[in-house]
Amino acid sequence: MFYHVKELQFNARVSKPDPAFASLLLEQFGGANGELKAAMQYFVQAFSVRQPYPDQYDMLMDIATEEFSHLEIVGATIQMLLGPINGELKNAAEEAEIMQLLQGKAKKEDFIHNAMVNPQFFVLSGGGPTLTNSQGVPWNGSYVDANGDPTVDLRSNIAAESRAKIVYEYLMQFTDDPYVKETLSFLMTREVAHFQMFEAALETIQPNFPPGVLQGDPRYSNNYFNMSNGPDVKGPWNEGKSPGLGETWQYVEEPFRHVVETNGMIDHKTNGTDRTMKSVDKMDKALSQERSKKVKAAVPKGENQWCKYPQISL
Repeated sequence: MFYHVKELQFNARVSKPDPAFASLLLEQFGGANGELKAAMQYFVQAFSVRQPYPDQYDMLMDIATEEFSHLEIVGATIQMLLGPINGELKNAAEEAEIMQLLQGKAKKEDFIHNAMVNPQFFVLSGGGPTLTNSQGVPWNGSYVDANGDPTVDLRSNIAAESRAKIVYEYLMQFTDDPYVKETLSFLMTREVAHFQMFEAALETIQPNFPPGVLQGDPRYSNNYFNMSNGPDVKGPWNEGKSPGLGETWQYVEEPFRHVVETNGMIDHKTNGTDRTMKSVDKMDKALSQERSKKVKAAVPKGENQWCKYPQISL
């Protein structure tokens, strides 16, 4: 159950109108890494964990709801940056005050350029936020990652928060308005907070690597293929122990020769790991049963209901 509180989570302010930056800020309103994407992603993910992982459901719904509040902050900021444009667009006279706002020919040409790049923003919306990115591309449901497994979804969320944070970092370089920077800094910092929340939630699910249930074939899990010509580069991604499984990386210097000699990797031998197909099969079965049992136990047979009322004191 949702209800709207009219006060913003953070008191967004602007020093003066800036239509050009308002257009850029649309990236966080309806873009692939924006607040609506995050809100919808966490909201959708929450449904599959409602009964087997009620604690994860609570967290995902809380953060999804906060992301909707961030969408409101971004939308409010865009609207304030547009200043009187909405009203002035209704003045069809050439001497409309919007031309004074745009400060002459150069600003007018810049405005026209922006309209050509993203015509819906000014021409079709009448000067209000639109569910598009900064280029006018409509928001798309394919932005949302929801796989139904928290060890996968939480990693998607960590990545989503990282991408959103860096977009705010970039946006802050395109405005000199101290009030707008203050708002963007708040939103950027909340991405950092959410990153940590998702990371902590992932650690509560053990084991959580590799993502999902099946453990992977030990013959192929620690091979690094040198797939490019030129000086070889070594690092923790191809020498020493692998960070997830603790296996020793096997550096394949000549991948083509190796593939031919191993009959297309079919005859490739296990090296640098204590894992065997037998131990993997055992782990697959044990973890499959554990995860399946947890989900089945959480979903009652026959009649089912989402809530038991009251869930909070009246």
